[in-house]
Amino acid sequence: MEKREYSDDYRDKTLYIPGPTEVRDDVIEAMAQPMFGHRMDRMTDLYTTIVEDTKEFLGTDNDVVILTASGTEFWEASTLDLVDENILVPTCGSFSERHANVAERLGKDVDRLEYEWGQAIKPEDIRAELESSEKHYDVVATVMNESSTGVRNPIEEIGDVVAEYPDTYFVVDAVSALGGDYVDIDEHDIDVIFASSQKAFAMPPGLAICAVSDDAYEREVEKETSSWYGGFRRTIDYYDRKAQTHSTPAIPIMLAYREQMKYMLEEGHEARDERHREMAEYTREWAHEHFDIFPEAGYESQTVSCIENTQGIDVAATIERVSEEYDFAFSNGYGSQLGEETFRIGHMGEHDVDSIRALTDAIEDVAGL
Repeated sequence: MEKREYSDDYRDKTLYIPGPTEVRDDVIEAMAQPMFGHRMDRMTDLYTTIVEDTKEFLGTDNDVVILTASGTEFWEASTLDLVDENILVPTCGSFSERHANVAERLGKDVDRLEYEWGQAIKPEDIRAELESSEKHYDVVATVMNESSTGVRNPIEEIGDVVAEYPDTYFVVDAVSALGGDYVDIDEHDIDVIFASSQKAFAMPPGLAICAVSDDAYEREVEKETSSWYGGFRRTIDYYDRKAQTHSTPAIPIMLAYREQMKYMLEEGHEARDERHREMAEYTREWAHEHFDIFPEAGYESQTVSCIENTQGIDVAATIERVSEEYDFAFSNGYGSQLGEETFRIGHMGEHDVDSIRALTDAIEDVAGL
């Protein structure tokens, strides 16, 4: 590839993509502080603040790990930490399929429970697979919010099923939902659930957030091998001993995290959930008026709407014109399978119904709806 020079001359775009999303000005400004050492008392104050505030926001008694990484770090870490041999991965879109691919790359025996894209994972299918399989599954790994298709899977009911199998652990990829779609982690026996800072948390990219149950921690302790960087024992034990991260963190992003978490705690998890629900309901009503919704009815995402292009508009051209004329950015369908068949609107983070309406008005204008 040839170098493409970064010019410092770009127009700002309001982001309605499935992440990164909009970040408050004062959260961005929080990153511009003088640098300090990651072994100083100041770092202990910062890290314990964001960890304990996250536990409070999520309403969980489980341990919380915050690492400098993409949330996808915990695809790898949870597989290495919990799986000896067999893992069951229901797949219903690109990201659940990628989770299965990661486990295969790590040498695990992966069984897929495959659904058509747009369909949701069903708890009764998980139960049937666990009951009928001759294998013992160490882990059932499920995506909460399949942002490629706009499907929100019923992880609460799936967690209740997996809980009936005490030697099988439940891992949830909530990268594009946690913080904007309420889930009771402890009530539904979710052993590992992880997210990324740049999605519904509405922070800059660069941090992975993970809640880990005591059972999952003890499982890793028993194993002979586990993840080095994202290992539950290593990260949690280091926090217990030193109240810091085991490796040098992205301190500026953690400063931004602290600032944004103040807003999240002030709003509250349930109120934040309600605001996201209102945005999702508005977007679905608009989509039904002009197009259609791609995901299975009753399983629509609360943070990313995948809209079926029933009007046959030129999706790429519409995205380009909305960007040029309104400085709004939204997304085409994911990959070659859905590229022009769908488009996606991210309604997460600090957006509200009025800001989403501004985007849909722009789409109507450009597409002549």
